[in-house]
Amino acid sequence: VAIVEKNAEKKGSLYLAKGYLNFLYSPRGQQIAAQNFYRPRNAATLAQYSKTFKPLKLVTIDQEFGGWGKVQKTHFENDGIFDQIVKANSAK
Repeated sequence: VAIVEKNAEKKGSLYLAKGYLNFLYSPRGQQIAAQNFYRPRNAATLAQYSKTFKPLKLVTIDQEFGGWGKVQKTHFENDGIFDQIVKANSAK
């Protein structure tokens, strides 16, 4: 979940977006998420719902892929992996 600040500022909703995000990651917000079958990030809430959410090996962009800068360059710059996939599928 992220706020696209440029869009939120343009629409005048930045304050609301930040409030939503803060609530989402609060203990109560995490409870509501879990009750609606969204995996909570909060460890205590996740433990409460361990029958619903089985353990997963989670990774981070920094640990597994060398950070967002590297990912951006590899996947999304001109002729990156995203462009290669689009070109390959356009040829079909």
